[in-house]
Amino acid sequence: MTRVKMRLPRSIICLVLTVWCAEGSDVLELGDSDFDRSAAMHETLLVEFFAPWCGHCQQLAPEYEAAATKLKGTLPLAKVDCTVNSETCERFGVNGYPTLKIFRNGDEAGSYDGPRTADGIVSYMKKQAGPSSVSLLSEADLDSFVDSYEASVVGFFSGEDSTQLAEFLKVSSALRDSYRFAHSTDVGTGLKYGVDGECVLLFRPPRLNSKFEENVVKYTESISYSSLRTFIRDNVFGLCPHLTSENKDILRGSDLLTAYYNVDYLRNLKGTNYWRNRIMKVATQFQDRGLSFAVADRQEFQDELEEEFGVGSSEGGDIPLVTIRTREGHKYSMQEEFTRDGKSLERFLEDYFAKRLKRYVKSEPVPESNDDPVKVVVADTFDEIVNDPEKDVLVEFYAPWCGHCKNLEPIYKELGEKLSGDPNIVIAKMDATANDVPPNYDVQGFPTIYFVPSGQKDQPQRYEGGREVSDFITFLKKEATNPLILDESRDEL
Repeated sequence: MTRVKMRLPRSIICLVLTVWCAEGSDVLELGDSDFDRSAAMHETLLVEFFAPWCGHCQQLAPEYEAAATKLKGTLPLAKVDCTVNSETCERFGVNGYPTLKIFRNGDEAGSYDGPRTADGIVSYMKKQAGPSSVSLLSEADLDSFVDSYEASVVGFFSGEDSTQLAEFLKVSSALRDSYRFAHSTDVGTGLKYGVDGECVLLFRPPRLNSKFEENVVKYTESISYSSLRTFIRDNVFGLCPHLTSENKDILRGSDLLTAYYNVDYLRNLKGTNYWRNRIMKVATQFQDRGLSFAVADRQEFQDELEEEFGVGSSEGGDIPLVTIRTREGHKYSMQEEFTRDGKSLERFLEDYFAKRLKRYVKSEPVPESNDDPVKVVVADTFDEIVNDPEKDVLVEFYAPWCGHCKNLEPIYKELGEKLSGDPNIVIAKMDATANDVPPNYDVQGFPTIYFVPSGQKDQPQRYEGGREVSDFITFLKKEATNPLILDESRDEL
């Protein structure tokens, strides 16, 4: 089949775009015929490469459209339908959907690795527009720049020829995706913040200013990429940051206590910080013990709270709900009501560090009987059944709605029947949608099967073999601690 390429006159292109924009979309549509020319017209451009049938693309579409509207006149967003513009998509190495890339003056600058919500896209892309570090000419410029919803990193230098300024600009260029940067070549610009020589100041967001920590943190070392990046990373969030959908993955990289309540810095600054200050007062007593702190809007995370902690939307009222989630995936929930004097939070933390708290585990009820060839495991019986030190266990993590799991069910049942007389091995299954999966099991899809040998319960082995009874038997004959005892009354495979 021969592909016919048409070069349309600019007037026709403009007419097409005008008609399209009139339909209400602020996302530019680009294709094989006009991609290079159109992309070159924009200093910075975000492009989504998509396929109309792609579910993830469909989920992104309203967020992407909303972001384009918010960024209209500042920075354009575009999209390319790869099902009809394969040449462009192949040229930029698109092999999955959606793929988002940033272009500068028509050249690919890199992949977009930011959030997929409208506000997240807007925030991320605003950092991409213009220079990586804004030049500040006066104290008024400085005050305006740091009066932001996000933290600000500002360098003060002795002049345009400062070697430290050159290093600072390299760092700002590399980290512009994550942080806001500005600089001044007059150290006097920062006089009221104690600047008396070349340095870098990190300004925390004004809405998060508190008497419990410094609102401005000073960096005075010689600037290098690694040292300044470490300084920013260690100080940017402060003692008790605002956890959001955009930064949750970063903050949850450490053991984290989160207080959920009506956090609204736009409409209720005073009420939001009323509870945050009480949390920070207690946090100062425990801040050097390896636990981080945050506040979060309960409504934003309600679905997650219900899924992860079993907390309904009507529980707790206006009082903060407090949880701890560790890097290992262990979860704890404060049962005592949060008191305004902070004493209940103190007791909760003292019990946590003394290891007196019982972990929260989402679990189905323990079955009244469990005599079938395939043993039913729930979170509350996982240690008893799967971690039985005397037995080898083959455990399937499944989802009730999963078609592959349904296809496996009769095969897995037959396997259980063949090994029902073997006292050394257990064939088991667990509904991974209704029970917490232990953190050392990586379950991303269904079914996921692990072999857990006796005496090595901390080393579960992922099963990657075939899905027929004979495949399982062959695997277990090789891996089982003891010789298999098969039911000879059935046809042995």
